[in-house]
Amino acid sequence: MGAYADSPMPDPEPVELEDEKILGTLNRHGARYVVIGGYAAVLHGSILPTSDIDVTPETSVENLRRLAAALRSLGARLRVPGTTELFDVILDERTFRSFTTMTLRTDVGDLDVVLRPDAPGRTHFSYDDLARNAVVVEMPEPTPIASLDDIIASKEAAGREKDLLRLPDLYRLREALRGSAE
Repeated sequence: MGAYADSPMPDPEPVELEDEKILGTLNRHGARYVVIGGYAAVLHGSILPTSDIDVTPETSVENLRRLAAALRSLGARLRVPGTTELFDVILDERTFRSFTTMTLRTDVGDLDVVLRPDAPGRTHFSYDDLARNAVVVEMPEPTPIASLDDIIASKEAAGREKDLLRLPDLYRLREALRGSAE
C-alpha cells in the first residue's frame, strides 16, 4: 500500500440517475419491489428534484436473491453517511437482514433499498402494505410505485426535516390530482 492507504477514497463524481436502467434491471431479474419516496412522488407529478431511487422489496429469500443479483449486475457499492468512501458489500439475501436501509451507488445512479419505511401509527410499512395501494406506471416497463397517500404518510411518520419540507408540495399535488379526477 502506498501513501494513500490511510486516506479515504474520494467519492466519484455523482452518477447521473438512469432510472430506466436501474428499474429495468430489477425487472429483468424478476425482483418484486415498490418504488417509494421522492422518486415515486416525481412519478406522481411532483416537481421537487430527487437524485436517487428508493425501493422497498418483498422480503422472501428468493426475492432478495433476485434483488441481490440485480444489484450486483448494476455494480452496487455501499454508501455510508459521513464518509466519501464507497464500500464493497457482499450482496446476497443474508446481507439484507443486517440493514433496514441500504444506501447504494450503482454504475447508473444511486439506489436506496428500504426494507422498513416509516409508517404512521406503527414502526414501518411492509412491502405488502405498499404493494396493496401501489400504482403501476409504464417506464417503459410496468413499474409499481407507492400511492401518493402512502408517500405522504411515510414522510409524515419519518418526521425528518427534509421530509417535512416536501410535505406542502405533496399535499398540493394530492389535492390537484383529486380535483382532476372529479
